[in-house]
Amino acid sequence: ETDLSGLDLVVLAGGFSYGDYLRCGAMAAQSPVMEPVRDFAAKGGHILGVCNGFQILIEAGLLPGGLLRNASLRFLSMECHMRVERAGTAFTSHWQQGAVFRAPMAHGDGNYFADEATLDRLEGEGLVAFRYTDADGRATAAANLNGSARNIAGILSPNLRICGLMPHPEDLVDPLMGGTDGLPMFESLVSTFETA
Repeated sequence: ETDLSGLDLVVLAGGFSYGDYLRCGAMAAQSPVMEPVRDFAAKGGHILGVCNGFQILIEAGLLPGGLLRNASLRFLSMECHMRVERAGTAFTSHWQQGAVFRAPMAHGDGNYFADEATLDRLEGEGLVAFRYTDADGRATAAANLNGSARNIAGILSPNLRICGLMPHPEDLVDPLMGGTDGLPMFESLVSTFETA
């Protein structure tokens, strides 16, 4: 049995779990390791899901909605811009509300979808973490490269301890990687656990 009780954070990383032969993340969500992850979440643990990790969190029922094929029906591998919609969380405390940052994206199934009631609840409860925008922070159709509902790039659980997003902030955390736009996410997490 896997014991996660001594951890501060569980990260479900990007990749292609089980080859994504069914729906992306669907088979991984049934993996034996997900039972301890669900228990960790139920006990208030912090979980970050990036790209395929976001897909797994949704398939496991830890975050609402679904991730469909990109609207273009093509795999997207490029940079995007996101705006911070909810500052002050364990994942976003080192950004200002409304900050715009770059992050690479690399996915074929990143088109976030949910029914209107769920979308309204996410918006009303401040659970949209990140939104696709242009470089000036405008949530335009052109900036919404995968076609996500309401330009949503990442969401939070109601207790703000689970965050899922499609782009990869971890790929821009050092000047040698082309920039430090994603570094505030990890500085936020470190600050959260240093003060816990």
